[in-house]
Amino acid sequence: MLIRQVALVPEDVDVDAGEVVRVAAALQKQVTRDFAPIWDIPGTVDGFAKLEDVPLGYWPVLLVRDVADAAGVHLDENGQPFALVEVGDSWSLTASHETLEMLADPFGNRLVGSASPMPDQGRVEILVEVCDPPEDAEFAYQVNGVLVSDFYTPRYFDPVRRRDGVYDFTGAIAEPREVLRGGYLSWHDPSDDHWYQETFFEGSEPQFRDLGRLSRQNGSLRAMIDALTPQTRRLSRLPRDAEPLQASLTASAGLRGASAARAEGLRTQIRELVARSTDGV
Repeated sequence: MLIRQVALVPEDVDVDAGEVVRVAAALQKQVTRDFAPIWDIPGTVDGFAKLEDVPLGYWPVLLVRDVADAAGVHLDENGQPFALVEVGDSWSLTASHETLEMLADPFGNRLVGSASPMPDQGRVEILVEVCDPPEDAEFAYQVNGVLVSDFYTPRYFDPVRRRDGVYDFTGAIAEPREVLRGGYLSWHDPSDDHWYQETFFEGSEPQFRDLGRLSRQNGSLRAMIDALTPQTRRLSRLPRDAEPLQASLTASAGLRGASAARAEGLRTQIRELVARSTDGV
């Protein structure tokens, strides 16, 4: 089986190289421990200092200053996926989101037949975007003190709710095709060739909207849907006092303190080993 390889790399933006490597390590752990066993999709995530360092065969997740209307996964001139992530205090959440969606559907066009979330619409084709329905920071979790995205499982498309059903990694989704607060779901209705969404960005209940027909001349289905859903771009720039971000920063500080203590202990041991070796010569 070919392993999908993702490169996390800054592009014309000031992000500390250590931070890039730290987030890449957390995403690698998320992919290996959490995502791959559920989706049966092996992958690697590595951090690089600049785009020129990325080997051929890697799909870049680029950290940029401002995405405007270009957030999410796109295809390059050779049809290979890359993603743009706006840098902010919570950029790891968006990087996790885009990495998992890139691994699940690299080319942004995978559709799954399912009952429509909209009453009386019948059977439709749902776009596979594994992080969109539970994408809000409220449902994120931490890996190594790094804030990462929740994601749904293949059981999300089950025809009915089951008592033993697990529909997302954190357990926040209670039934198939549920959209949590701050999330959304997109699908195509073959009967009228329109695209629809269920969104939960405002109010106390999700809302449905008709996106009409989409022109495939504008790139992958995911790229077109992302451009029509600007609310997702706020995830990289959570308010500094947002509870999920504060919890992540606190956990990260504690972990860094423990890592620093371990590093100093290891350096002391190395110095002692070298000293004994020198004394024995």
